[in-house]
Amino acid sequence: MSRNVRVLKCTPEDVFEVLSDGWLYPAWVVGASRMREVDERWPHEGAEVHHSFGVWPLLIDDKTVVEEYAPPERVVMKARGWPIGEARVTIDVKPRGTECVVRIQEEAVAGPGRLVPEPLLDLPLHWRNSETLHRLAYLAEGRATRRTAASTAEKEMAASGETAESGETAESGETAASEASTP
Repeated sequence: MSRNVRVLKCTPEDVFEVLSDGWLYPAWVVGASRMREVDERWPHEGAEVHHSFGVWPLLIDDKTVVEEYAPPERVVMKARGWPIGEARVTIDVKPRGTECVVRIQEEAVAGPGRLVPEPLLDLPLHWRNSETLHRLAYLAEGRATRRTAASTAEKEMAASGETAESGETAESGETAASEASTP
């Protein structure tokens, strides 16, 4: 079973606000490329989101079903992606002051993925879920009300020398927009 943990600069409620919007699923789930339908009961138990994964023109249509929903602490989903198989994905969220700790666990439960030795399967799942948590951080922190701590996006922009307000780089003073429009 692959496990990833990340501290997000927002509350558990902010995380569940993102998780409860089924149309955002491909924005934070690595591999999901588009939404086709969202059950009006989403994200409650038994509700489904119908998505596609892959890259056009090699898209596979399938769905994810909620097995357990206990906001703002836990959601368990069965993600289908046949012919690859099915996976159980558990997301646990715990408050930590003005932040929260998010843990995602994924395990193959059906199909060819169950035949792959766990240590080999964990390698790509760990990478994928690390990026999934990174994307979830952008969305949840971006929707959160402003806090004193810098968001994931702000920290990354500061590390690259870009300012959030103007899109300018600290070194050149030029904006990304003017660089893009220069022939």
